[in-house]
Amino acid sequence: MNAIDTEAPLLDRMIAARQLSVPDAATLRRDRLPLSTEEEVLRWLAREYDLPWMPLDDITPEREVLSLFPARILLKEELLPLRQSNGAVEIATSRLFVTQGLDGLRALTGLTLRPVLAGSEAIQRELKKWLGVGADTIGTLDEARGIQVLDDAGEENDLDAGMEDEASIIRFVNQVLRDAIELRASDIHLEPFENEFRIRYRIDGVLQDVPVPAQINRFQPAIVSRVKILSHLNIAEKRLPQDGRLKIRLDEREVDIRVSVIPMLHGEAVVMRLLRQDATLRGLPELDMAPRERDSFRRVLQIPHGIVLVTGPTGSGKTSTLYTALHEINDAVRKIVTIEDPVEYQLKGVNQIQVSEKAGLTFARGLRSILRHDPDVILIGEIRDPETAQIAVQASLTGHLVFSTLHTNDAPGALTRLVDMGVEPYLVASSLEAVLAQRLVRVLCRHCRQPDTTPSTQSFQAQVGIPAGTVVYRSVGCRECRQTGFHGRHAIFEWMNADEAIHQLVLQHASTDQIRAAARRAGMKTLAEDGWRLVSQGITTFDEVLSVTTAKELANNPATTM
Repeated sequence: MNAIDTEAPLLDRMIAARQLSVPDAATLRRDRLPLSTEEEVLRWLAREYDLPWMPLDDITPEREVLSLFPARILLKEELLPLRQSNGAVEIATSRLFVTQGLDGLRALTGLTLRPVLAGSEAIQRELKKWLGVGADTIGTLDEARGIQVLDDAGEENDLDAGMEDEASIIRFVNQVLRDAIELRASDIHLEPFENEFRIRYRIDGVLQDVPVPAQINRFQPAIVSRVKILSHLNIAEKRLPQDGRLKIRLDEREVDIRVSVIPMLHGEAVVMRLLRQDATLRGLPELDMAPRERDSFRRVLQIPHGIVLVTGPTGSGKTSTLYTALHEINDAVRKIVTIEDPVEYQLKGVNQIQVSEKAGLTFARGLRSILRHDPDVILIGEIRDPETAQIAVQASLTGHLVFSTLHTNDAPGALTRLVDMGVEPYLVASSLEAVLAQRLVRVLCRHCRQPDTTPSTQSFQAQVGIPAGTVVYRSVGCRECRQTGFHGRHAIFEWMNADEAIHQLVLQHASTDQIRAAARRAGMKTLAEDGWRLVSQGITTFDEVLSVTTAKELANNPATTM
């Protein structure tokens, strides 16, 4: 098969989108030109029709030019005004043969418009960046606003508000949810301020501002009410915090969303946590642990009873690691029961219980019932209170392998935390088998990372024991990573085996520092040390590891300040 035959679907798609004319496509097929991407075809069209080609990577549209045109038309027709030059406005388009959009803008503004060619994906990206998410929807609402009056409470009422406004708000909220899911966000923050309604996504653990239309502040109450309706909350209650949840399906993907609404000074703030139900469950090799930690993990998965804890702050991947453990031991001869809030992954062959505080099904109450269900392995989503801690310990002492999570800064702190929660030291020493602390660091973007050869980095590299010839990298930022320099996250681990020396220290009410020293003597590597391993492999940076560990004192040394 020759080259142009494999490109026929591309040409057909471009004809359907009216980016390419039928005669031009016939010319390309006849001449068998090796054009395999949209960009190559558009560049060919630019030469044929004597039009400029704009990659848009280094071009910033002029805001005053953008403001001359309705956002709704620009988004619908995929037209991006760039700048005013020689009495005409340059407008980027990928659809050369769709003229009604340009004609409509000419008639509406009376301006002279000059088309330039650019890729459709680049135009859509820049439109979203400069006009904001849902600009077409908000623009439609803004145009439809009628007479406004104030009621006795000082709130605005729109006499023209009706089903059309309601449908537009629904579309806007849907657009925000879709955008967040496509960008791999873990949380959506809707934050009201005096003259601004800010939307932010948490992507790879870092909050990023989302461009939104300037007039969105006027529709903040309606947007919050729509979220409340979706999550079955009381839209009339605006004085007290509320928690809810909803589940959506997007392109065959199910996403469970936890919603928290809290009244703030200038309105209600909303945080939505996105939990992907169809996320691919990783195996133990995909966790990419160091050999000692991986072997220790495999060992505890084979023990018949005891407690294994995973510690770390919220959003550090604890539950994902525990699901990986269950996936490794999920077979026909074990009965595995979990109690969680919420159930983040659905595991085939595993009995999963959803906590329901409203119905009275707490961790402690559910755990008592689980013990009467003849389980071999129990997963407790989180040890939150002394009662749950006591039952978990008793379960491990009666022949069950118990996995759970705990909020502590490091692995040694988990033992003293259990004692502080009221569990007798001798019970902790008898039941605890191992503790795994973990954090998530951002992964360097493979498209733009660059070697870091600065003297301060080389000095720090020597201090933490990375060989001098090892190449370490720094973040840069490009289109692929949305200028952040990172894409995705990777876990770093701190594994502590609860050996006899550790047990004796617990019985003696030893401090966390004493337990940490004993664990270090037994071979435990700290979170920071595991982080240096990823730095030496080119996976992350020194700054990323320092941002999530307690190794900051190293960076405060004047000789090694980064």
